[in-house]
Amino acid sequence: MKKKFTRTHKKAASDDPVKAKKHLGQHFLKDESIAKKIADTLTYDGYSEVLEIGPGTGVLTKYLLRKDSNVTAMDLDSESIVYLNHSFPLDYAEQMEGCNLKVLEADFLKFDLSTLYGEKPFAITGNFPYNISTQIVFKMLEWRDQVPEFSGMFQKEVAQRICEKEGSKAYGILSVLAQAFYDAAYLFTVPPTVFNPPPKVDSGVLKLTRKSNYKDLACEPDQLYKVVKMAFQQRRKTLRNSLKQLELSDSFRESEIFNMRPEQLSVAAFIKLTQDITNDLKGKT
Repeated sequence: MKKKFTRTHKKAASDDPVKAKKHLGQHFLKDESIAKKIADTLTYDGYSEVLEIGPGTGVLTKYLLRKDSNVTAMDLDSESIVYLNHSFPLDYAEQMEGCNLKVLEADFLKFDLSTLYGEKPFAITGNFPYNISTQIVFKMLEWRDQVPEFSGMFQKEVAQRICEKEGSKAYGILSVLAQAFYDAAYLFTVPPTVFNPPPKVDSGVLKLTRKSNYKDLACEPDQLYKVVKMAFQQRRKTLRNSLKQLELSDSFRESEIFNMRPEQLSVAAFIKLTQDITNDLKGKT
């Protein structure tokens, strides 16, 4: 049975239990309905472990705990950690009964997730600190074998970039690498007014659902990363110029695809190009 969360502690709901810190990129979500919608993006299909990054004041944490799941809330902010460990359970004492919450003060980008989950699958979600949000996605991709679902709040333009298709100026490294392994969906836009303090830009919520055949790429993932990053680092140039450091054979470099710019290639085209490059380089050795 799902729990309803109401504040039971004496502290008023309007109080700010944690002060947002600019250097941590914090903008605390204060809209309960949006927090619930983010929590509802996860299906819990095949997993029961959830890692929330940047829980802040626990507004999303409450709704994650309503599910039959084990929630680990990870934050760098010691003030947030103190609140979640002490005041948060008092504020929601009745509803916390039977909930499985672990609060961890740590830097997600540096943390060894195997110490938490071993080989178990887990989902990742959160209202992500905007200053490290793209780095969070890159690290998540390293753990794709254990992360079937990923969702959360980003700056709108970053969320759109991750979900963008070829042919757009927003399409880039993160678009290709995320969509090589996951189906990406931009879910909804969130205005600045629902945050404290309000950011200067709109935010966006996305979801990445791991593809069933994500292990069956027709190329080596590490080589795909190399080709995609090299191509988009000089996105205004044709692939013939941006990939010239690869020392490909002259005959292969005359292929029509090298007349294109990186934003013109679909994810599937990048995967095929990477395998063709690998074959060409092997043929030269």
